[in-house]
Amino acid sequence: MQLLDWIVLTVTLLFIVAYGAIKTRGSKNVDEYILGSNQTPWWTVGLSVMATQASAITFLSTPGQAYHDGLGFVQFYFGLPLAMIVICVTFIPIYHKLKVYTAYEFLEQRFDVKTRSLAAALFLVQRGLGTGLTIYAPAIILSSLLGWSLNLMNIMIGALVVIYTVSGGTRAVNITHKQQTFVIMTGMLATFFIIISYLPKELSFSNALHIAGANDKLDALDFSFDPDKRYTIWSGLAGGFFLALSYFGTDQSQVQRYLSGKSIKESQMGLIMNGILKVPMQFFILLIGVMVFVFFQFHEAPLHFNPNNAKTVQNSPYKDQYHGLEKELKVVAREKEEISMLYVNQLYQDYDNKELHNRMVALNNQEKDLREQARELINKVDAKAETNDKDYVFLYFILNFLPQGLIGLLLAVIFSAAMSSSASGLNALASTTTIDIYKRNVKGEKSEKHYVNATRLFTIFWGVVAILFACVGTLFENLIQLVNIIGSIFYGTVLGIFLIAFYIKYIKGHAVFAAAILSQTLVVIVYFTQWISYLYLNVLGAVLTILFAMLFQSFLKQPPLNETTVNDNETLA
Repeated sequence: MQLLDWIVLTVTLLFIVAYGAIKTRGSKNVDEYILGSNQTPWWTVGLSVMATQASAITFLSTPGQAYHDGLGFVQFYFGLPLAMIVICVTFIPIYHKLKVYTAYEFLEQRFDVKTRSLAAALFLVQRGLGTGLTIYAPAIILSSLLGWSLNLMNIMIGALVVIYTVSGGTRAVNITHKQQTFVIMTGMLATFFIIISYLPKELSFSNALHIAGANDKLDALDFSFDPDKRYTIWSGLAGGFFLALSYFGTDQSQVQRYLSGKSIKESQMGLIMNGILKVPMQFFILLIGVMVFVFFQFHEAPLHFNPNNAKTVQNSPYKDQYHGLEKELKVVAREKEEISMLYVNQLYQDYDNKELHNRMVALNNQEKDLREQARELINKVDAKAETNDKDYVFLYFILNFLPQGLIGLLLAVIFSAAMSSSASGLNALASTTTIDIYKRNVKGEKSEKHYVNATRLFTIFWGVVAILFACVGTLFENLIQLVNIIGSIFYGTVLGIFLIAFYIKYIKGHAVFAAAILSQTLVVIVYFTQWISYLYLNVLGAVLTILFAMLFQSFLKQPPLNETTVNDNETLA
């Protein structure tokens, strides 16, 4: 990185932190600090919802996912627009009508304290872990770039987020999300067009897509019912729908974003905006990864994208074997570039040369084999090393091929995304801890200022927890999948509780509490035994919770319909 990159990166980040802290300092009451005084317009709600979900992991990991596996990951988001409709019709009106600060307050009114506490606890566990990951992802960048301690990076990034989140609460999060979203979209659009400009002049965009398609990178839809395939249109519609429904409907980090809306309509419009834009945005980010793949058909790529792993094996007894694989890869890369150029010239003449097509695919398969051999060598040096390097592909491209200034902007993109999602997570964790745990158990009357200060202290507490988790985190397949795995393990049970609360009126607190405990236990067992893909854990958790609750309720004495509580009638009217 050059001086210009450091200036762009530093100025961008400091401006966001300072703007958020100064613009929103001095919140006087809980309503202002947690809900932003319900003054957020719909478009800010929409941007904030999108920024909360689009963490640094999205922009760091998703292009690498596409580089290796193509566009298929976009299917994961197909259920999201449907979930937005359900939430707008059912969840938002009830939350606003009851004037709750957190989603879990509603559960006490519908069921009882223990069910509310269980749902809040499940949220705190999974969101605490997830927030740690959103800090960990950008820390990898600076750690690899500067050679600094990864733990030091985690602490620095976490501290930046805590500063403005503690200062202004929800308003600070919402306001900074606008600046962060602008930085993110500007950086990604600039990168896309620069990648296109770096391709050979003879290669049109349509022919670039043709090369990607020849290597199975454009297979965005998979209608198969093969359970071994992780991403299909069915897993996206089913698993993606339930995950989005539980995430946006019951996760306080998202619920708090649209609870701050000016009205029910403004909150609904913000979520519909997210439903319309989310799939195209993810498709675009994946397409950038595909274009990076096409770029490396004409430029040499490293044998292994993770520089730390490469350094480790190069300082080991296996260094000669590793260097031998690097030499083989150079030969493959030169031939791949030659064959790709010949193939491009044929495409330019509207002729798809099958012989060149097959040779190009064979060379890419040969490259995959060399990379696999490199991973095996790395594992021989360090059996605990994570050899999956998907998360480093886009980073390598940014640092080695983008022009001065844009490198700083792209790093600012990743940091902005990390700060936006981390701030939302910390804000929601602190709000839930204050409202659902602390406020219910503190003795005596306390002032509004007391609870605002308590929320600030809990923000710092969860910031420390997230940083500590980031310091012990490791890559698992790749970060975007790890975040979704954590969510899938916990979200299904919580979603089942809320679906019962909204739609199955006769089920009461004792039954749903016992059902949730049993369901969550079984979901954890299923995950560790790997009976099904993690995408279906949301469906499993929700369905099991509902079925068990119905079963348990059938053994309990059901009150006559005219004895239904006032809260039930108010909630479900």
